[in-house]
Amino acid sequence: MGISDPKLLEEFIATKRESGVFLTVLGVGRGNYQDATMKKLANAGNGNYAYLDSVLEAKKVMMNEFGGTLFTVAKDVKLQLEFNPAEVKGYRLLGYESRRLAAKDFNDDKKDAGEIGSGHTMTAFYEIVPAGSDEKIADVDPLKYQKRTESGRGEVCTVKLRWKKPDGDTSMLKEIPISEAQITSKTPSEDFRFASAVAEFALLASDSKFKGGASFDKILDRARSAKGEDLEGYRAEFIRLVETAQLLAPPAPQTPPAPGGNRPVEGDL
Repeated sequence: MGISDPKLLEEFIATKRESGVFLTVLGVGRGNYQDATMKKLANAGNGNYAYLDSVLEAKKVMMNEFGGTLFTVAKDVKLQLEFNPAEVKGYRLLGYESRRLAAKDFNDDKKDAGEIGSGHTMTAFYEIVPAGSDEKIADVDPLKYQKRTESGRGEVCTVKLRWKKPDGDTSMLKEIPISEAQITSKTPSEDFRFASAVAEFALLASDSKFKGGASFDKILDRARSAKGEDLEGYRAEFIRLVETAQLLAPPAPQTPPAPGGNRPVEGDL
């Protein structure tokens, strides 16, 4: 019923967004996810999207996460990290490919970004190479001019945030310097360890070129040890998902035997 052309529908939703009406899209049922369509429509309407394939998922989205999903408290939220080259030699953001903006877009209030709901939290993982490391960074030359300065001494990075009020058009800026003392904990929290297991699973499931030594066994070991109280059972559900993926994954390729039986040939690795 109504507009059926996807492009026209996106344009219609975008015009309503300008009037202060945001759109969250919920898919209900089984087997017809239409993730791409839900994501496009929700992005056009400054909202979120979710697929409800069970009563437990409906409870999670409509009750536990209701405020964060359906009540926007800040729009066009942007986050930018500036690492101190005296402390960090190289870095890489894991994931968020569809959410990345050019550096120049951070100060451009006309550039659309994500929305944050009441009680909504987000997690981003960066893989870093410390400044004193001997590890080579492909295709990146060492910096010549950027050195540690007195104003940045002891700071690892600065987090910059921009956001607009739900009914506003001008963004606000907040800068938060992060010092070495704030990140020197030797014992990561349960939340950190569990989230890192989720990130590792994403790298493995997508066969990312950055997956390194990721494995199902490592993911399961860390996720199980960081399961914690898990009152809602979400972490247990993730562990079951990884176990299922491990059973369905194709076996690792076997190294063919060397010519002439098991005797290694010169030059074999």
